[in-house]
Amino acid sequence: MGASTRIAWCDATFNPWVGCLRVSTACDRCYAAALSWRYGWRDGKGRDLWDPGADRKRTSSAYWRGPLRWNERAQAEGTRRRVFCASMADVFDNKVPTSWSVDLWSLIRSTPALDWFLLTKRPQNISKMLPTDWGEGWPHVWLGTTTENQEEANRRIPHLVAIPAAVRFLSVEPMVEPVDVAPWLGPRSHDRRGPISWIIVGGESGGGARPMHPDWLRGLRDQVHAAGAKLFVKQIGTNHALWPGVTGKGEDPVQWPADLRVQDFPQ
Repeated sequence: MGASTRIAWCDATFNPWVGCLRVSTACDRCYAAALSWRYGWRDGKGRDLWDPGADRKRTSSAYWRGPLRWNERAQAEGTRRRVFCASMADVFDNKVPTSWSVDLWSLIRSTPALDWFLLTKRPQNISKMLPTDWGEGWPHVWLGTTTENQEEANRRIPHLVAIPAAVRFLSVEPMVEPVDVAPWLGPRSHDRRGPISWIIVGGESGGGARPMHPDWLRGLRDQVHAAGAKLFVKQIGTNHALWPGVTGKGEDPVQWPADLRVQDFPQ
């Protein structure tokens, strides 16, 4: 986690704290929990950071200065940098101390040359955890939620679309079944209370990964394109049973069917 990343849809990751709690089937093979176990990360009481009773672990002050440097460089170069916030946690986790959230919003506010991607499995918490000056949304903050199956799409998306934001997005990863999100899709517009404008999709990784069917992905692609939204196919996953010619983690678009090599961003 840091100034560079292998996550194809962002330039960097920043984790204000580490630790989380599994809340749905998307968490079954959580890469963050696996990394935590591998490196022996613990809270102040010696508990694994994904233990149901564990506290979250805040990252260092030196690490928190990283986004300030990225912002300075982006401003000097006249560029923008995409930052995935909390790849090893959840920004809207209600177990996080309020003071930590206040500090995070202060950091985000002070880095306007960075586009912050805040992805959560807890969109029901967003409205009560936003900063007081959120208004109609900050122009450099994108809000998203994970919708790995239809049940979670139906439960989570209504919370997300109720929040004003510059861009709203979905992460259909891991895609474990066909998902219909068409009712909530549309192009980005000046209406900050409008629809979802960007979808990330990917298969599952790790031991025992469930396969993502190509037709599920095609169905989602067709929904997105029909609505004038944008799609970013991140990877196929590590179960290649339905994907002839795909190897490794399924991250190389050259190995995918030509019609599924789609990696677009909203403007």
